[in-house]
Amino acid sequence: MSANEDQQEQQRADSPTVEEEERPPGAGEVAEHEIVKMEDVITIDPETTEVDLNHGRIGKIENLEPLTKLERLYLRWNLIKKIENLDHLTSLVELELYDNQITELENLDQLVNLEMLDVSFNRLHQIKNLSALTNLRKLFLCANRISVIENLGHFTNLTMLELGDNKIRKIENLDTLTNMTHLYLGKNKITKIENLDQLVKLECLSLQCNRLTKIENLDRLVNLTELYLSENGIETIENLDQNKQLETLDLAKNRIKRIENIEHLEALEEFWMNDNGVSEWGCVDRLANNKRLATVYLERNPVASDVNYRRKLKLAVPWLQKIDATLCR
Repeated sequence: MSANEDQQEQQRADSPTVEEEERPPGAGEVAEHEIVKMEDVITIDPETTEVDLNHGRIGKIENLEPLTKLERLYLRWNLIKKIENLDHLTSLVELELYDNQITELENLDQLVNLEMLDVSFNRLHQIKNLSALTNLRKLFLCANRISVIENLGHFTNLTMLELGDNKIRKIENLDTLTNMTHLYLGKNKITKIENLDQLVKLECLSLQCNRLTKIENLDRLVNLTELYLSENGIETIENLDQNKQLETLDLAKNRIKRIENIEHLEALEEFWMNDNGVSEWGCVDRLANNKRLATVYLERNPVASDVNYRRKLKLAVPWLQKIDATLCR
């Protein structure tokens, strides 16, 4: 398996941007005497532009005052509970606080040059106090406890927003983010695709593992190349007439019984339809219209129980390179 194919397999397994990484032993359960002070693990060099203190069991952000030229600060997998003592780091471009114990977004007003902020896997309940970060390009808030999309209207430069694995029920308040190209809202409680009309530059939309029952309101998103809708309650493939640039369409683990309304997707290369209810070979044969199709997943559909399943699929679409997880010979 090539590196590219391996990456695609990983994307199928989870949200496209959620990395599967093992947490350090005992994270969140460390005794007070085991918490490390930043001054004990950092060597202060006023000229340094990058500091990486991942897996440090650090309990508090402090003693960084001399690092006035710092551009990248990585504090993944620590025990930090509060964002603080960063005011002097005005040159900071990237700040990563992934997997800590932070409960509130605060004390970031001076970081006006920040382009990437990652506060995924923390304990945030609300998006707030980010109005000064107008240069932000990428914002990662995955795996928190956020229930409402709010206070993001000023992020006109934002190109990527990751809000997967939260408690969001409604897509809203995104109208002004017109430069966004990647939006990840997988593993929430969203019941309807809506309020995306202004995001015309969107190339990748992930709504995996929500409560959707219908594909709708995507007409304006003519630049979409990747659409992830697996693990929902969708019954019909429909309303993709204007999404002619789609290269990847993920509809795995829904309630779909027919492959239809995708003949016009001439750019389609990846079609993931495993774990649905497709039982008729007649609709499978329609995939012959998609001349660029390279990968099809239909395992755990009724048609896949046919003893000649792979042979029939390859006959229908001779140019397939991979069926399910297996390369074609």
